Amino acid sequence: MTESFTPTWMIDAIYRLTPEQLQAQGIKAVLTDLDNTLIAWNNPDGTTELHDWLERMNEAGIPVMIVSNNSAARIARVAEPLNLPFVSRALKPLTRGLNEAVTKLNLQKNEVVMVGDQLLTDIWSSNNHGVRSILVKPLIETDQWNTKINRFFEKGVKKQMLKAHPELQWRTTLD
Repeated sequence: MTESFTPTWMIDAIYRLTPEQLQAQGIKAVLTDLDNTLIAWNNPDGTTELHDWLERMNEAGIPVMIVSNNSAARIARVAEPLNLPFVSRALKPLTRGLNEAVTKLNLQKNEVVMVGDQLLTDIWSSNNHGVRSILVKPLIETDQWNTKINRFFEKGVKKQMLKAHPELQWRTTLD
């Protein structure tokens, strides 16, 4: 039962990913959730750490694309100033959004990774689509009201998943 919700890796923050780590895994692009993964849900401008990380990815030629269940207007508020492409209304855990992103990037599924903070949307969607995934810790402890519902159900799923996969631990690298 937990296989659908099991990430490939668990990293404490998206900003820990380096171009070298991604390239070593054959990853050519990063698909990322928006709220509490790329930015804190209540800070649409992001942090200096975010801007520095995006600059490193850009310099290495690794595109970053937002794949979110949010509306286009909500994502654009963040994505446009950062010059990031995005897929809105991705319908995660369905695969529509990931399929659209992979197609837009003109890459194969094994050349991208999906990064997100939720097992029941980001990781499940990745596994449904056959894309490797990285679970990250939420950037902040609070969530929007609709995410709180997912977090409630996710607690039990996460506990079972970690019990079934003791090799999965929070790390700072993909190694």
